[in-house]
Amino acid sequence: MDERDGCAPIDLPPLVAIHHPREARAWALANAVSAAGFRVALLPPLAGGAARWRDGCFDALAIDPFDDPAAAETILLARGIAARRPLLILSDRESRAERMAALSAGADDAVGWADDPAEVVARVASLLRRSRMAAGQLGTDELRIDLIDRRVERAGRLIRLPLREFDLLANLARVPDRPVSREALLRAVWRIDFDPGTNRVEVHMSRLRARVDRGFAWPMLHTVKGCGYALRSRRGELA
Repeated sequence: MDERDGCAPIDLPPLVAIHHPREARAWALANAVSAAGFRVALLPPLAGGAARWRDGCFDALAIDPFDDPAAAETILLARGIAARRPLLILSDRESRAERMAALSAGADDAVGWADDPAEVVARVASLLRRSRMAAGQLGTDELRIDLIDRRVERAGRLIRLPLREFDLLANLARVPDRPVSREALLRAVWRIDFDPGTNRVEVHMSRLRARVDRGFAWPMLHTVKGCGYALRSRRGELA
């Protein structure tokens, strides 16, 4: 079957992005999470590797920030990058103070672990379950996206979208007011990890704009030169 337009999307397990400053610990976590049936992406240090963090179409983010003296700042940055997706903060120590600091800085959950990553895996699975239940609805301002029924409304008007346009819009809506690169959209929507040398993203974005923005007073879908595409909220439009 042709994998292009009109075919059912590949049903992939959730992707868990992991960062740990110690390589051996990162791989131990990655192997445990992978063994539980999830996909895994290991992230580089945030300093110097922020683009990989921001561009990742992951479903959950798990990091240990506590080797850095500015751990609270790192957690705040990670919270912004994760947006609506779950953020789990890890600590190599059984430190209540670190867990409390992580939760205060915006983490969805925090756990101390030593050599047994089983609790980490269980918490990742729990966060993903809760996230998927809550993530049945996306949207900003007058735009509403029902991920279960694959239904889109803007200002109460039903917008019928083909498969690819819906998936593009949903990926942009997960991080409103933030550009998503063409490469990230190719990975998330078409499961392509290379540039196929076609204009498929541009064509589908043009069609999506026509459906979502036409007839409304202000556009929500924007091309961000050199960065990709963004779904702008009213707040982001006025900023």
